Amino acid sequence: MLRLDDANRGNIDKIKNAMIDGTNGQKIPLYYVADVVSTTGPNTINRENVQRKTVVSANVSGRDQKSVVEEIQKIINEKVKLPEDYHIEYGGQFEAEAEASKTLIATSLLSILIIFLILFREFKTVKLAAIILINLPLALIGGVFSIYFTSGILSIPAIIGFITLFGVATRNGILLISHYNTLREEGYTLFDTVIQGSKDRLSPILMTALTAGLALIPLAIAGDLPGNEIQSPMAKVILGGLLTSTILNIFIVPAVYYLSNKKEATK
Repeated sequence: MLRLDDANRGNIDKIKNAMIDGTNGQKIPLYYVADVVSTTGPNTINRENVQRKTVVSANVSGRDQKSVVEEIQKIINEKVKLPEDYHIEYGGQFEAEAEASKTLIATSLLSILIIFLILFREFKTVKLAAIILINLPLALIGGVFSIYFTSGILSIPAIIGFITLFGVATRNGILLISHYNTLREEGYTLFDTVIQGSKDRLSPILMTALTAGLALIPLAIAGDLPGNEIQSPMAKVILGGLLTSTILNIFIVPAVYYLSNKKEATK
């Protein structure tokens, strides 16, 4: 890149007549070998992998990044025809979020498998482990509804909230089933085991839910404050999941336990 001095820079005729070295050592005007025109262009040229690139950036507000990018891709594919040798690459935070979401979903499935194996090792039967895991869909119900009625966006903090729910919901199931087994060993009938065991474990289950829920309420209602972009979605998911898992756990798990063991008790 060459640049003339201040006296000659503003006059296109002077630029055209600027003398340069010719092939035979003589001086020739620049316009002999180049077309000198006045036009506009980028003040910088960016390159990546030896290819020129232009970055078009935007911020997203009120929606999740994934749906916005998908809509942009659809519109561009339908209405934009790129010149030859041009292509578009989509990148940014949504790309990292998509990768993180895949990782979290995979770890969620892995955590469910590990929880099942631990429960099977503890209770020595697939049936009891499966009954305890019934709490997971019960917790998911509240988490899904909390997302639906608040932001409507399944974000990474929300997925982390679901993973947290797995542990809390599983604990409630373990409290019930382990106490049921203890009462059966003490000679209680199946019906008395379910009734007495549910009464004994009602207070611990409610106290666990209330302790966690009361601590999460300030985070859930302060989602608009700076710094709560991560805590608030996670807190809302956990609160919704705690509500449904706690209420439904009191009724559904005892009923399933009773029905699954009824045939054995009548023998």
